[in-house]
Amino acid sequence: MMNNKDLKVIAEGLIATMESAGNKSIKIQNEGLKTTIKKDGSPVTNGDLEVNKILTEKISQLTPGIPIISEETVDLKKKNKLNTFWLIDPIDGTKEYIAGKDEYTLNAGLIIDNLPAIGLVGVPKKKRLFYSYGKSNSYLIDQGKTIRLSCEKKTPKGKVVAVVNGMSQPPKIINLLQKYGVTNWYKLSSSYKFCVIAAGEVDLYASMERAHEWDYAAGHAIAEHAGAIITTLENKEFKYGKEDYKNLSLLIRRSKVLKDKYHDPNNVLSGRLLDDALYLKRND
Repeated sequence: MMNNKDLKVIAEGLIATMESAGNKSIKIQNEGLKTTIKKDGSPVTNGDLEVNKILTEKISQLTPGIPIISEETVDLKKKNKLNTFWLIDPIDGTKEYIAGKDEYTLNAGLIIDNLPAIGLVGVPKKKRLFYSYGKSNSYLIDQGKTIRLSCEKKTPKGKVVAVVNGMSQPPKIINLLQKYGVTNWYKLSSSYKFCVIAAGEVDLYASMERAHEWDYAAGHAIAEHAGAIITTLENKEFKYGKEDYKNLSLLIRRSKVLKDKYHDPNNVLSGRLLDDALYLKRND
């Protein structure tokens, strides 16, 4: 059984490798990516594969007895029976990576007894690296400076800011955004969305069932360890170790109270929010 000291050693032992892998991803991107299409129709690049190799080798050294499940090597025909294991998504936001954008992330999350215990998310082109190893131990390394994260509100006064996967959202999500008084929302495609909630730069994220466990695990750890409230949309605990690795629905809140004393209820986008979303869906 690992204690917080053990988790700290493992998490901090992976930081330099995560930074190195991030630099490597930028170098490969600048040199020109080689892209192929996987059986599921999604793209994979030589950058994904190289980052996967770097992270897997270091994690194997740090925790030789713990299995590693990576998006790039997993056998989806084989049912998962594990409850303690690593989840790696070498590059989350591969389409953004291919397009040369800066929101793609490198991800490694340790699951212990079906719950996230360690998370590392590198955002190399933004020069940010997030990591965590238990409650109240969530950190951001930004331009070389280490900052403890606590989900403290940094969104504008009187605003409740959300991120979404795409501007076309189902009515269930739109209604939820209304319920929590969301005034502004924007698209963010990678696990960076978990991290900006941990940093207090965003208030809320909600999603229907989508993606796989490796897309969420590392970011989940960072946000939850910073103090965020994470459940399914049905208010159930979000656990890992499902046989097919598929995610349930997800709701992340920076805190129980997202509004502040300056909040103007008349500023909520209510009906207009829904109208805009349906318009965007029709015109995607």
